[in-house]
Amino acid sequence: MLKSIHHAAIICSDYEKSKHFYTAILGLEVIAENYREPRDSYKLDLKLPNGGQIELFSFPNPPARPSFPEALGLRHLAFCVDSVESMSDYLVSKDVKVEPIRIDEYTQKKFTFFNDPDGLPLELYEQKSTL
Repeated sequence: MLKSIHHAAIICSDYEKSKHFYTAILGLEVIAENYREPRDSYKLDLKLPNGGQIELFSFPNPPARPSFPEALGLRHLAFCVDSVESMSDYLVSKDVKVEPIRIDEYTQKKFTFFNDPDGLPLELYEQKSTL
């Protein structure tokens, strides 16, 4: 039986730029960082607050992939936040372009989209903590 998502894997074009984005801007904690010499590749394991992970990979000359929200495949990666407005304001202060905040027509929850350094669509979805 499936219990949860363990991790999402992301291949980036500029490892240092993406590492900075996910750690310094989004605030994810580094679990492990490994250089895999035979592949000329880095693998960075990042901890999400709920225990899930993001694996950030670098490979020499990865092929381009459409990254538009309506392209075939994974549509986007969404992060739960207590306040879409405050996280959106924070990202804008870090020179990250954020779309206008919208309301989900079915749940009435606030959400918005932004992109990582490679244009991967990321979403902020408001889900206030119940603690």
